[in-house]
Amino acid sequence: MVNLKNKTDLARMMDYSLLPKQTTESEIIEACRITKEYHFAAFYVSSSFWIPLAAEELSGYDDIEIGLGVAFPFGTASPKVKAFEIEDALANGATAVDMVLNIGALKSGKYEVNREELRHLVQLCKNRAVTKCIIEVCYLTNEEIKIACDLITEADINFAKTSTGQFEGPSMQQFLLMKKSLLGTQTKLKVAGVKFPRPQNAIAFVKAGAERIGTRSAAEIVDSWDMLVESGLIDPS
Repeated sequence: MVNLKNKTDLARMMDYSLLPKQTTESEIIEACRITKEYHFAAFYVSSSFWIPLAAEELSGYDDIEIGLGVAFPFGTASPKVKAFEIEDALANGATAVDMVLNIGALKSGKYEVNREELRHLVQLCKNRAVTKCIIEVCYLTNEEIKIACDLITEADINFAKTSTGQFEGPSMQQFLLMKKSLLGTQTKLKVAGVKFPRPQNAIAFVKAGAERIGTRSAAEIVDSWDMLVESGLIDPS
């Protein structure tokens, strides 16, 4: 478990996202200001259209990832289409890519499709961006979760991510299954889709072993620090 000593430690676990499709330029600029104020680990936009603006606003903050969800939220694009979207995002300043795995292909046993899209992700992002793969556990059986994690670790992806946050979030059982599947590998575990009450639930996943939390409520979670310490959910000593 990550040892949280202060609010900064907690903020550095947050991948802050601004995903509504009607997001405006002024909202992106404000979200980047918040990202810099809290010094979150990453800031994610809703489409590659906003990547150049986010890169401009976060210039000079090299330790804050500028992220995009690829094939969001369903993951059904072909590997070649995903590769084009990844390359476009990287060319415009993205330094993190969360690609949604093709869940339909996975559930159909078409693992070579998954291997191909993961191969593109790794090849394109090598020395350029952090790689994260979303498997949307709410649609998977336990066996499918394990298979997805095996494919992700086989491809040497940096993070396996539970969900897009657009549908149901992970249960603790599903999270722990992912954690067990990733044990002994270099792939880290990211949670998205943390539900209300978010501060308490986010910390539950952190205490269980999550290394990143992807959320639109990053500021709310960090601002709950004193309450989380008072409740005993965080012990900064």
